[in-house]
Amino acid sequence: MVIGAVTRADVPVLCERLRLLVDESNVDIVDCDVRALGANVVAVEALARLQLTARRAGCHIRLRRPSHELDGLLDLCGLADVLPSGGLRLGRGRQTEEREHARRVEERVDPHDSPR
Repeated sequence: MVIGAVTRADVPVLCERLRLLVDESNVDIVDCDVRALGANVVAVEALARLQLTARRAGCHIRLRRPSHELDGLLDLCGLADVLPSGGLRLGRGRQTEEREHARRVEERVDPHDSPR
């Protein structure tokens, strides 16, 4: 478990610890309990680099107990599918085109706009 804030200086150390763990245990999935991890760009970068390290070692990581804020940030960064959690994520897998269109919305064309 990663406790508290993670700095960019912590990331190489975490990746090396993960690589050693995978080499010693020969596992396919490494569960990462991230309940105490903050929801910020450095945390997202650290998790992405950990996933890359795991994939290079022949496995992958799965997030356990991510906060709603971290889940939302991963979705916003487009990493929800790359960094899966054990639970269901809200809004995961939906494409922009699948949204319902607002009702009573009409497009107007400005006659002074030139066609492209």
